[in-house]
Amino acid sequence: MAEPIIRKARQEDAVHLAALVDIAGEGLPVHLWQHMAAEGQSPVEFGRARAMREEGGFTYRNAHMLEVDGEIAGGLISYRLGDQDHDLSDVPPLVRGLVELEMEVSGYWYVNVVAVYPEYRGRGLGTLLLDHADTLGREAGCDGTAIIVASGNAGANRLYERQGYRTVARRPAPDYLGGRAGQEWILLAKTHS
Repeated sequence: MAEPIIRKARQEDAVHLAALVDIAGEGLPVHLWQHMAAEGQSPVEFGRARAMREEGGFTYRNAHMLEVDGEIAGGLISYRLGDQDHDLSDVPPLVRGLVELEMEVSGYWYVNVVAVYPEYRGRGLGTLLLDHADTLGREAGCDGTAIIVASGNAGANRLYERQGYRTVARRPAPDYLGGRAGQEWILLAKTHS
């Protein structure tokens, strides 16, 4: 395996970003997108269009792609969380807990998505992406880095713990078609030293 390369995402990476967002979100993104898509638009095409936007959290401008041997192996979407004072009445119930958790780490560098395609897992690529997120957060002057993970994602939880993340707060994760019943969303954070 050649040395992995992490580069800024480009608009043409949008289809990979949509796929990686859905992998990291354990199917919740496609579930949400199917209700947001225009008539005749597939959920994945809706996600691709969102990734191509110039603004927002989920945009190629906040993303980095990880390449192995010239192929996309994974990706990272991360950014500084501004002061979060949302009117939660407009937030869909399926994601309200996520927004509540994000509000607890205003000013932190937030890892919205870190994902590696299944065929590239077990090679330390997730660790490379998380290290890159820490570097971006330090460069942005953030005090720390935060991420949210589902309680049932044992592999990701082990990875984040090894990377120095600790539990800050929890919220129940709502059940949804294809979701795992009885899970929680766990907000993890670590400070930059």
